[in-house]
Amino acid sequence: MRVSYNWRDYNLIDTSDGERLERWKGVTLVRPDPQVIWKTEKNDPLWNNADAYYHRSKKGGGEWEYRKRFSDSWNIEYRNLKFLIKPTNFKHTGLFPEQAVNWDFMKEIIESVPGRELNILNLFAYTGGATLACAEAGAKVCHVDASKGMVQWAKQNAEISGLAEKPVRWIVDDCEKFVGREIRRGRKYDAVIMDPPSYGRGPSGEIWKLEDSVYDLVKLCSGVLSEKPLFFVINSYTTGLSPSVMGYILGSILTKKFGGRVSYDEIGLPVESTGMVLPCGSTAIWQGNLWRYGQ
Repeated sequence: MRVSYNWRDYNLIDTSDGERLERWKGVTLVRPDPQVIWKTEKNDPLWNNADAYYHRSKKGGGEWEYRKRFSDSWNIEYRNLKFLIKPTNFKHTGLFPEQAVNWDFMKEIIESVPGRELNILNLFAYTGGATLACAEAGAKVCHVDASKGMVQWAKQNAEISGLAEKPVRWIVDDCEKFVGREIRRGRKYDAVIMDPPSYGRGPSGEIWKLEDSVYDLVKLCSGVLSEKPLFFVINSYTTGLSPSVMGYILGSILTKKFGGRVSYDEIGLPVESTGMVLPCGSTAIWQGNLWRYGQ
């Protein structure tokens, strides 16, 4: 498992009975987590004294119970990046801290090929963690998400990180339709990042499931890759869609076309109370043959 060990402003304190106890730069939250199927003792007093507690509703969704007063939003830092955090109606805070291990990977790869202008396509880009990591490393980034609110949030993160002037295109659009248009325009990218949802509905009510659509989505996106691409990263939080399945898909489409290699694994966060790691989804990565670059 690949684990995000380098956080200072985020701590996963404990996990039990479908919930996680977290500290986001001094603010403690209790949020539901379907991965936490164990029912260990909740010995930490913060379980009963957290600043806010998210209650799920049997009808779907839920709401926050604020037990202490704190700001509606606040900033946290990861290395040189800053992120605006605020509890949302859907239990989320605007950031998935386990993704930091992928930000570090992307930054390292981009910085390993100095002197080459790199264009990165970030799809389903949410509040821009990967976008900021790539921009800070020196790449041009095209950030695409269907939610106008999420794109605006990502712009705020870029501003507070001191990256507002970096070459980032902020696009509000359906990701698949956008990629199709980029292919017709002949525009190419040196890397693709995607974090597609597990489930959704299209504009006409059609049902979209990642496990049914991921192969076609990767195949479509392979059409915007440059002749010597760096990497292709796909994240998943879909139960039942294993890292090895996603790795196989990347290998069957990209390795055949470009060579390179594929890796895949769960990603996770260290749990302070136990010293163990909470699995938080999975990532499959295709990497090109770096030795070719610069030739």
